Amino acid sequence: MIEVKKSTISDGEFNRGVFATVAIKKGTLFHEAPVLPYPNSEHVHIEKTALEDYAFEYGSNHSAILLGYGMLFNHSYEPNATYDINFENHTFDFYAYKDIEAGEEILINYNGEVDDNEPLWFNKE
Repeated sequence: MIEVKKSTISDGEFNRGVFATVAIKKGTLFHEAPVLPYPNSEHVHIEKTALEDYAFEYGSNHSAILLGYGMLFNHSYEPNATYDINFENHTFDFYAYKDIEAGEEILINYNGEVDDNEPLWFNKE
């Protein structure tokens, strides 16, 4: 249903993104990314690595690294996908926020809410 390919909107060294291989209807759960949680007190160590910009909040006492394709979705203030944290299954569940066409890049809002237009943390300097 999804695959990783070269992205034209990413300006990173590897320029990757997640793309739909088939049409995905609005509301469809299309990926469950397993979570590798760690206590917030350990985040100081993550801040010294490239993983700092990829860590997600995971409840009030933990942060998390997402496995699967979870860390490869690119950002948009007009996303076509969203996610919910599934604490019971220890996954981030990604859903189509609108219909996604086959071949289209899947984008999320890094702020966590689809309509949150605040500057991203790595642009606040």
